[in-house]
This record gives sequence, C-alpha cells and structure tokens, in this order.
Amino acid sequence: MDFFWMTFNQNPQLVNQLFTIPLAFMFYILATQGYLTLFNRHICLAFGGFILAVLTMGPYSMMLFITNIIFVLLVRFMEPVHIHYWIFGLQMWWQTLWHFYMQYKQYWLQEPADSRLVLAMSALMLLSQRVTSVSMDLQEGKIIRHFRKGHQSQVVSLVPFLSYTLYFPALLGGPLCPFNTFVNFVEQMSVNPPPSPLTILLWKMLQVLLLLVLKFLFTSFLQCSMFNLSSSPCILWIWIFSLVLRLNYYVHWKLSECVNNAAGLGFSGYSTSGCALWNGLSDGDAFEIETSSNISTFARLWNRTTAAWLRRLVFQRCSRMPVLMTFSFSALWHGLYPGQVAGFLGWAIAVLGDHKLHKHLSPRFTTVSRKGLYTCLSWLYTQVVITCVVVTTELQSLEALKLFCTTHIALFPLASILILLIL
Repeated sequence: MDFFWMTFNQNPQLVNQLFTIPLAFMFYILATQGYLTLFNRHICLAFGGFILAVLTMGPYSMMLFITNIIFVLLVRFMEPVHIHYWIFGLQMWWQTLWHFYMQYKQYWLQEPADSRLVLAMSALMLLSQRVTSVSMDLQEGKIIRHFRKGHQSQVVSLVPFLSYTLYFPALLGGPLCPFNTFVNFVEQMSVNPPPSPLTILLWKMLQVLLLLVLKFLFTSFLQCSMFNLSSSPCILWIWIFSLVLRLNYYVHWKLSECVNNAAGLGFSGYSTSGCALWNGLSDGDAFEIETSSNISTFARLWNRTTAAWLRRLVFQRCSRMPVLMTFSFSALWHGLYPGQVAGFLGWAIAVLGDHKLHKHLSPRFTTVSRKGLYTCLSWLYTQVVITCVVVTTELQSLEALKLFCTTHIALFPLASILILLIL
C-alpha cells in the first residue's frame, strides 16, 4: 500500500499520463482501420489535447491556448525569414512571465504550489520547444507553407500546425518530435500504418514498474537513514537522494514514450531479425545515461530531445561562449530559480572542465588496465558532479542552496573550476 500511495498520490502527472495511454491506443486503432480521414486525424489529436488540458489544468490551460492562437496567426501572416525571431521572442516572454508569477506566489506570498499551475507550466515549456522548432524549420526552409486561395482552404492548411502544437500524446510530456516527422506519421496512418504497439507497451510498462520499485526502495532507505544522521548528510546519502530525483525523470520519460508509442509514434522500422523498433522518440535510457563516464556525454544523453533542441536553438547560433550561453538559456527556460541558475552554470563549467581534463589525460593512459582505472575514476567523478548539479537544480530556493553548500560534496564542483584554471 505504501508503494502505491507514494507512486500515485505524490505524482499526479504520472496518473494523468497513465490514463492517456488507452486514449492514444484508441486513436491508433481508429486511424489504422480507416475510420478517420486525414483532416479528422489532425482534429482528433488537437481536440484530445484541448480536452486533456482543460481537465488537468483548469483555467491555466488558457496559457497554452493563447500561445497556440498567436503561433497559428504568425505562421499564417509572418514571412519565414522573420518568423523565428517573433515566435521565439514572444514565447519566451510569455513563458518567463508565468515563471516569475509562480515564484511570486511561492516566495513572496508564501502560497503552496498549485498542482494545476505546475502542470500547465510544464506543458508550456514543452510547447515552447515545439513552436520554436517549427519556426526554425520555416526559417531554414525545411517546412514549405501551402496556402491556397479561399478562406476554407487556408484554415485546412493551418490545421497541421494546430494539431502539432496541441496533440495530446505529447501535451504532458515529451519527447520532442520534429514537425515533418509528425505530419508524415499522421498522413501515413491509414496508408502504411506502424505495427501494433501492444508488445512494446507491455515491455516499457514493465520498465516503468522496475524504475518505480527502485525509487521506492531508495526512498525508503533515505527515510530510515535520516534518523541516524548526526550532522550533515554524507556523500553516499546525497548521491542516493540525487538518484531518486533522477529516477523521477526516467519514469516520466519512459511513460511519455509509452503514450506516444500507443498512438503509433516512435516506430523506426525493423531490425535485421525482423523485430519492430520503437526507439524513434526517446528522451533517454536510464542505464545508458547512468553508465556515462564523462560529464559531456551525460549532458548529451540527458533529456536527449531537449538537449538536441538547445543545441540547435542556442549552441549552433552562438559565436562566443556557446556552452555557457546554452546552459544559461536552459536556466532561463526552466524558470531562473536561484538553484537552477547555480546548477546549470555549474554544469556548464563542469562540461568545459571535462573537455580539458579528458584531452589532457586520455593520451597518458595507454594500457588496458590503466584505461579501465581511468574510466572508473571518470565515472565516479561524473556521478559526484551530476549529483551536485541535480540536487542544486531541484532544491531551487536560495535557502536550500545555502544549506547544500554546507555539505562536503559541495566541494567537488570546485574541482571543475580548478581544472579550467590549471589546464
């Protein structure tokens, strides 16, 4: 009973995603059996997102609908060469305004967080990814708009853009799907449909259950050991605490994959043995991420589609200090909480130091035993630094950040600064 209470009562977003899976599978059946035309498929995806937003976010769902209206109007009337700057500027202004409103309620008014507002804010952040991804595609000529004469024809031409920004499988969680991939998927549902996702759904749901059990066990250990702490927590305790926080993300990402796969999204063909591959849309694999032996690889694999979006949006467009600018923008996108600013800037410095450290040390380890020892030490250092980044980012408030700085593990990120200064 404790396991189910901790899982569902403390994670309302998890419950919402679980209820979305059968709806997504129902859409898959109707679309593949030919009951829905192309236009109706787009309408079902958008209307499903509209209903889901209203039911889960209440009045805060207007945050998303206003963004959608402005986005569709800009797509219709703005020239492709200028559209990205307008969409990017207006969306980040709108999102940052709501972030500051949340901080005002939390820190100035001392009000508890409204779960509906938190959910709407998370959905708005994901919506920012989709609209800016489309704006960059339009600016770069990867999407060609076709607006025929006649009011009805123009409305029909805008439906895919509305469907993409509101489609319900990705409303409460990623991963970020490119616009052209989404449009091709909707168009091919009745012509060349993906295979049934039931098998992969069962397999991924088992993975979700395993991650939840691990989280429950680690959380129970932390709660039991908390009473035995005489002073500040040890490094092992903080590492397990950080692992619990990361497990929350892994569960959320895997469930988001399930929702998309249930609708038919994410199918990437067949393997050489004839097995269906459903790895086309993924924000990361827990085992692959946790076994990373350097900080740079961890950063690329963590929340993979968001990392690729940040790389395209900021890193590739900055001529000066692209790493620092990318992580700084990530802090802005997440809300500019004190802990987030410190965490993302610390992560940026750690990535820069990691590049220099591996470039300096890797040629010195030539034998197999030395390479193995170097990999193990690199993994330990990566785990410690990422622990500091995750805990700092998740604590958010300035008071919690000051408390974390009193622990011994807080000294380890200073090593990245020393590496940059020395090397």
